[in-house]
Amino acid sequence: MAVNARQRTLKAFEKIRAHAVSQWEALKQSQEPRILIGTATCGRAAGALDVVKAFQDELAQQDIKAKVTEVGCMGYCYAEPMVIIEKPGWPPICYGYVTPGIASRLVQDFIIGDDPCLEFILGALEENELVPTIFDHPRFKYETRILLKNCGFIDPEDINQSIANGGYSGLAKALGMKPQRVIDEVKKSALRGRGGAGFPTGEKWQICREVAGEPKYVICNADEGDPGAFMDRAILESDPQSVIEGMTIAAYAIGAAHGYVYVRTEYPLAVERAHTAINQAEGSGLLGDNILGSDFSFHIEVMRGSGAFVCGEETAMMRSIEGRRGMPHHRPPFPATHGLWGKPTVINNVKTFACVPQIIQRGNQWFASIGSDGSKGTAIFALAGKVLNTGLVEVPMGTTLRQLIFEVGGGIPKGKRFKAVQIGGPSGGCLPESLLDTPIDFTSLTEAGAMMGSGGMVVMDEDNCMVDAALYFLDFTCKESCGKCTMCRLGTKQMLDILEDITKGQGKIEEIDLLVELGQDMKKGSLCGLGRTAPNPILTTIRYFRDEYEAHILEKRCPALACEELIAYYILPEKCERSCDACVGSCSVEAIYTGKRRIKVIDQEKCVKCGTCLESCPPQYDAVIRLSPPSLVPPSKK
Repeated sequence: MAVNARQRTLKAFEKIRAHAVSQWEALKQSQEPRILIGTATCGRAAGALDVVKAFQDELAQQDIKAKVTEVGCMGYCYAEPMVIIEKPGWPPICYGYVTPGIASRLVQDFIIGDDPCLEFILGALEENELVPTIFDHPRFKYETRILLKNCGFIDPEDINQSIANGGYSGLAKALGMKPQRVIDEVKKSALRGRGGAGFPTGEKWQICREVAGEPKYVICNADEGDPGAFMDRAILESDPQSVIEGMTIAAYAIGAAHGYVYVRTEYPLAVERAHTAINQAEGSGLLGDNILGSDFSFHIEVMRGSGAFVCGEETAMMRSIEGRRGMPHHRPPFPATHGLWGKPTVINNVKTFACVPQIIQRGNQWFASIGSDGSKGTAIFALAGKVLNTGLVEVPMGTTLRQLIFEVGGGIPKGKRFKAVQIGGPSGGCLPESLLDTPIDFTSLTEAGAMMGSGGMVVMDEDNCMVDAALYFLDFTCKESCGKCTMCRLGTKQMLDILEDITKGQGKIEEIDLLVELGQDMKKGSLCGLGRTAPNPILTTIRYFRDEYEAHILEKRCPALACEELIAYYILPEKCERSCDACVGSCSVEAIYTGKRRIKVIDQEKCVKCGTCLESCPPQYDAVIRLSPPSLVPPSKK
């Protein structure tokens, strides 16, 4: 691009940016309070839309002028619905667990008056003497927000708010650079793919740029199918422009004119906001024909997948976009040389593309200064399971599992003991307490038997059975296998059958080694990543929790008291309160009856082992017990 052409491009963007900044500054400097309400999927599930209506109704009733804005997800999903109130003279204050009733009170006491309602505060976003420092948000000091910096703070359906907060500055700068220099910047940043494999992003772009073949394509992999994972969804729902910008920079670097955002149809809000972002970018001259007055044109189409887990694999995804059944094929050739419709194609994850604009804008050295050797930048995880503060977390690569779970996540609830963390999605590994100081990076996790994956993380406590956990994840991958290759199709089913027998007390001791052998064969012989990684939960649980497998087989006992076939519920007669019928009323199958002296008894043949009787028994009596192996009579009668 000639010098004068570059100047025209920058001038065109500065005009767009100046307009966006003026709108943003007017909004921030307004004397009207701003009420930001998280209405991403997690917020909506918790009732955020009712909270929006409650604020609007109360403001109208009180005849108060305030701007109510629906924003995305801050990541603190455990505290949804979340609200941030920005009132002149006060720091922005974040409230959690907001209900319509609390919303009305916040209007009356804080918007109208000056009582910030400390009892509902989750954290103050800025230091201020008006709010005690005890309310500084506890997670801010642990996180480094790069990809999530705008999430929960801007309106995802207003492109001007994105531009005013740095959006499209990377694209404008990239269009003033030669395509090869853009690739060099990404290379020097050492950005690796955030979809799981961790392949160097710049190298992939370089291969695609150099290979012969036209047209070339860019695909954003937003087919997030891991149970408990919602990182990509949250970014598309909260800051979709960052992804569109990253894709456009990639297209400029490799010489592509068309791209796809492949997102599963189970994410309707993400699909809607991706469409809105694309339309607004085109309307602003930041996407489409002759972007920012340059000779570069790029168009993006949203492609909705039908929900097949295997379509997260890049070759299966391309077949799906082509209108064929989503099934993987052999590599090489790789998509970078023979991709969509046989043409060179760059496929990257949502998080990877969202990193690119900031790398271009802030420089490769800035990004490379964050993280650990071989793993630069930050990692986003979806904390789920037995952890106090569930939700999205963004930390520098190299942060340890212990820091992430106990400092950022708040530790294990109810005073329970940590047992394991399953990291890397359903095909990730289960790591024990002894490995809590393992750094979170591509190399360290792989050496421990797990993997970075796309960012799913499930925390388990002492009540989790590791054999049952391995069964749960393998059941998922077995059902999601496309069935194309024998090792995956039959291997997952055979391992699943063995695990089911073990959880029922019907396993054989030699089957433990057979599981290891089958798992290793699957890793070698499967066609795609699904089959190669599906054995990871089994191999790591055997590696770190072999004693639990042996207890199930040799002692017919589940140490965690979780496997239904190996437990039974009994009522201790010396503790049973005769006038109490709580357990009787809670049993849906009528397995509990009143025996002699009005002492309750559980009919073991009718009992479905749901545990409702244990939960319903008043704590002052504590008469219901759970045993493994199941006894014919409770201990007090032996």
